[in-house]
Amino acid sequence: MDPTSSVRLTHESVTVLAHPLRSRLLTALRRGGPATATELAAELDTNTGATSYHLRRLEAVGLVADTGEGVGKRRLWRAATDMHSWDRSDFADDPDADQAVSWLVRHYLHQVAERYEGWLDREAEWPMPWRDAAGMGDYLVHVTADQLAAMTRELEEVYRRWHRAGEGDPDARDVSVAHIAFPSKPDDAPR
Repeated sequence: MDPTSSVRLTHESVTVLAHPLRSRLLTALRRGGPATATELAAELDTNTGATSYHLRRLEAVGLVADTGEGVGKRRLWRAATDMHSWDRSDFADDPDADQAVSWLVRHYLHQVAERYEGWLDREAEWPMPWRDAAGMGDYLVHVTADQLAAMTRELEEVYRRWHRAGEGDPDARDVSVAHIAFPSKPDDAPR
């Protein structure tokens, strides 16, 4: 089974990625595979010039790459990795990067909500085994910050182990899996 490729965001890459079109471009390449700027512009309802410019910005920080399979000026782009990660503390000394992370987190939350609502709109069209397997859960755990970090690392390992488990199986489909962990009483911050 192939491991998931990942990159840790830097101060520069997080500020480049925290842009609506750039984030959408990276998401489109990760979800749909390699594409040209023209194809991405059509998919994302924007123009090819803007798409090309923002792809080059993402390339400059290592988030997308040219596959080398394009013809002439027609470059074929791909996501450079399957995912990216960061810790909030990575950007504690940089207010601009910290703001960029805040924007990204909210942007990703909205994307997850939109995709899940899209599934709910079409769920009735799917066979019952898929409908039974899909869904969501809401768990309350009582842990320390270190224990929450350990639990998150374990969940990430589970995701990585299953990332390409269905490769080559015609019954397999891409499935979005998201986890969100946050204190259930935000006003009760430790002193």
